[in-house]
Amino acid sequence: MNLAQWLEYLEQCHPSNIELGLERISTVAAKLPIGFDGSKIITVAGTNGKGSTVSMLSAILEQGGYSTCCYTSPHILQYNERVKLGNRFATDEELCESFAAVEAFRGDIKLTYFEFGTLAALQIFSRYKADYIILEIGLGGRLDAVNILDPDLAILTNVALDHTDWLGDTREAIGFEKAGIFRTAIPALIGEKDIPESVTKHADSIGATVYANGIDFNAEQKDDKSWQWQGASNSGDSISLNELPLNDYPLDNCATVVQAISLLAPEITTKQLKSGLMNASLPGRFQYVQKEYALILDVAHNPHAAKRLVEQVKNRFPAKKISIVLAMLADKNYQEVVDCFRELKPVWYVASIKEERGLEGKILYNYLRETEESTVNCFSTITEAYTAADNAITAANLNSQQYEDSDAVLLVTGSFFTVSAVLELI
Repeated sequence: MNLAQWLEYLEQCHPSNIELGLERISTVAAKLPIGFDGSKIITVAGTNGKGSTVSMLSAILEQGGYSTCCYTSPHILQYNERVKLGNRFATDEELCESFAAVEAFRGDIKLTYFEFGTLAALQIFSRYKADYIILEIGLGGRLDAVNILDPDLAILTNVALDHTDWLGDTREAIGFEKAGIFRTAIPALIGEKDIPESVTKHADSIGATVYANGIDFNAEQKDDKSWQWQGASNSGDSISLNELPLNDYPLDNCATVVQAISLLAPEITTKQLKSGLMNASLPGRFQYVQKEYALILDVAHNPHAAKRLVEQVKNRFPAKKISIVLAMLADKNYQEVVDCFRELKPVWYVASIKEERGLEGKILYNYLRETEESTVNCFSTITEAYTAADNAITAANLNSQQYEDSDAVLLVTGSFFTVSAVLELI
């Protein structure tokens, strides 16, 4: 089978897209030729910021001369993005070979799409033998498929309300689930200062070695280009770094990454660290595309991420005219996300996502009109919404005497589906 056929097959292997639990995947993993002797494992959980954290860790470690493998989800344009070996994605052939191996060993055990993909990725990583294996948790932590491995260091970026049907409807409940990636006597880095008590309680109960943002390490922005970090070395000494470069990722995430590097790879130089921070890139996370105007693509799909995105847009593009292409999934808190974006006073282009979990664009349209938003345009598809926004901004630029210095920004956001649909067009 080719990759497309395998992915279609994986979707049919289990009656549910999500079924949390480690028994099934652990049973199959024990049969597979998977081993990571000589590799250090980092797991990254959190509601938001996981992907950027993985990207920064990998970029810095690669700058320091180490080889890395990264597992992330979901993908934007192609499945191969989930399995990264150094600076390249796994090939179709590598993925198909590993899917076939998992299929041969699973017997009658029903694996979900994510469990099947996780085992395939781990087998590929086992053959690649990288210095560092960096694994993004898919959902929650305690019962997520990735949590079958014991890490050398675990990171929890933050805790916000999302996936409440699976993880609980309070930050305390969700925090407990995500803290399940911590291990006894292993560094557990907490990237959010306002962390639920359930996280620290669980870490204390199992004897994890906690490094908490605002207590054990800290970051302070000095100007519009640099920031300063203070933290702990792996020997317990206090250390600081000055004039670190600002990038487009949350400063708390950057600070957490620097703390992780100081514990696992203190030999990495400040120059290499700075280079890694600046070279880290991730499609769909404040991704900037220069057209006749500024096009920003970001997969923000919950209120916490939307607030952060609004801050980024305001800081990067003060006094600019904002338009937003917005399409979301039905199980997300679209009201609060929309309310966050109101602060930008945008022209709205809302659309439907044509997937099983997609939210109808009319729902977004009606909510905006009910709350007295007048500049709202509704479309059946993301392609139509983006095309209309692009045409409107281009026409406005052509009619402007300042065409060479457009003050327009188009923000595409709300879901991975939204961003991927537009990336396929440009």
